[in-house]
Amino acid sequence: MSFHDFETEGRRLGILRILSRRSQFTTNEYSLNDELKGAYAHHISRDKLHGDIAWLEEQGLVIAQQPRAGWIVTLTSRGADCAEGLANVPGVAKPRPGA
Repeated sequence: MSFHDFETEGRRLGILRILSRRSQFTTNEYSLNDELKGAYAHHISRDKLHGDIAWLEEQGLVIAQQPRAGWIVTLTSRGADCAEGLANVPGVAKPRPGA
Protein backbone atom coordinates (compact mmCIF):
# COMPACT_ATOMS: atom_id res chain seq x y z
CA MET A 1 0.00 0.00 0.00
CA SER A 2 1.31 3.44 -0.91
CA PHE A 3 1.52 6.27 1.60
CA HIS A 4 -1.18 8.13 -0.35
CA ASP A 5 -3.58 5.17 0.03
CA PHE A 6 -2.67 4.82 3.72
CA GLU A 7 -3.40 8.51 4.31
CA THR A 8 -6.67 8.43 2.33
CA GLU A 9 -7.98 5.37 4.17
CA GLY A 10 -7.10 6.90 7.54
CA ARG A 11 -8.78 10.18 6.63
CA ARG A 12 -11.98 8.37 5.61
CA LEU A 13 -12.00 6.48 8.91
CA GLY A 14 -11.48 9.82 10.70
CA ILE A 15 -14.55 11.26 8.97
CA LEU A 16 -16.66 8.29 10.06
CA ARG A 17 -15.38 8.50 13.64
CA ILE A 18 -16.09 12.22 13.85
CA LEU A 19 -19.65 11.63 12.67
CA SER A 20 -20.12 8.74 15.11
CA ARG A 21 -19.43 11.11 18.03
CA ARG A 22 -21.78 13.87 16.87
CA SER A 23 -25.29 14.53 18.08
CA GLN A 24 -27.69 13.05 15.52
CA PHE A 25 -24.59 11.64 13.73
CA THR A 26 -24.59 14.75 11.53
CA THR A 27 -22.27 17.68 10.92
CA ASN A 28 -21.47 20.25 8.25
CA GLU A 29 -18.39 20.25 6.04
CA TYR A 30 -16.78 23.22 7.84
CA SER A 31 -16.92 21.62 11.27
CA LEU A 32 -15.82 18.29 9.80
CA ASN A 33 -12.79 19.85 8.12
CA ASP A 34 -11.85 21.73 11.31
CA GLU A 35 -11.92 18.53 13.37
CA LEU A 36 -9.97 16.61 10.73
CA LYS A 37 -7.27 19.28 11.05
CA GLY A 38 -7.30 19.53 14.84
CA ALA A 39 -7.83 15.96 16.02
CA TYR A 40 -6.47 13.95 13.08
CA ALA A 41 -3.86 16.32 11.54
CA HIS A 42 -5.38 16.01 8.05
CA HIS A 43 -4.98 19.41 6.40
CA ILE A 44 -6.91 19.05 3.15
CA SER A 45 -8.71 21.24 0.63
CA ARG A 46 -12.49 21.45 0.45
CA ASP A 47 -12.30 19.68 -2.92
CA LYS A 48 -10.50 16.71 -1.37
CA LEU A 49 -13.00 16.63 1.50
CA HIS A 50 -15.88 16.70 -0.99
CA GLY A 51 -14.24 13.84 -2.87
CA ASP A 52 -13.96 11.77 0.31
CA ILE A 53 -17.57 12.51 1.26
CA ALA A 54 -18.80 11.58 -2.23
CA TRP A 55 -16.80 8.33 -2.10
CA LEU A 56 -18.16 7.48 1.36
CA GLU A 57 -21.68 8.17 0.10
CA GLU A 58 -21.15 5.85 -2.89
CA GLN A 59 -20.20 3.11 -0.42
CA GLY A 60 -23.37 3.70 1.62
CA LEU A 61 -21.44 4.93 4.68
CA VAL A 62 -22.80 8.49 4.78
CA ILE A 63 -25.61 10.57 3.34
CA ALA A 64 -24.52 13.92 1.91
CA GLN A 65 -26.85 16.86 1.32
CA GLN A 66 -25.66 19.90 -0.58
CA PRO A 67 -27.65 23.01 0.34
CA ARG A 68 -26.29 26.37 -0.76
CA ALA A 69 -24.31 27.12 2.40
CA GLY A 70 -22.23 23.91 2.48
CA TRP A 71 -22.51 20.16 2.64
CA ILE A 72 -24.33 18.40 5.48
CA VAL A 73 -23.07 14.87 6.17
CA THR A 74 -24.92 12.17 8.13
CA LEU A 75 -23.57 8.78 9.17
CA THR A 76 -25.47 5.64 8.11
CA SER A 77 -25.71 2.49 10.20
CA ARG A 78 -23.20 0.81 7.88
CA GLY A 79 -20.86 3.78 8.36
CA ALA A 80 -21.21 3.45 12.14
CA ASP A 81 -20.33 -0.24 11.92
CA CYS A 82 -17.25 0.63 9.87
CA ALA A 83 -16.19 3.36 12.34
CA GLU A 84 -16.40 0.83 15.19
CA GLY A 85 -14.53 -1.87 13.27
CA LEU A 86 -17.58 -4.14 12.99
CA ALA A 87 -17.64 -3.91 9.18
CA ASN A 88 -14.74 -3.94 6.76
CA VAL A 89 -14.95 -1.65 3.72
CA PRO A 90 -12.00 -1.65 1.29
CA GLY A 91 -10.77 1.94 1.04
CA VAL A 92 -11.40 2.74 4.71
CA ALA A 93 -8.79 1.96 7.36
CA LYS A 94 -9.68 -0.48 10.11
CA PRO A 95 -9.64 1.01 13.61
CA ARG A 96 -6.69 -0.07 15.72
CA PRO A 97 -7.22 -1.50 19.21
CA GLY A 98 -7.41 1.21 21.85
CA ALA A 99 -7.54 4.02 19.29
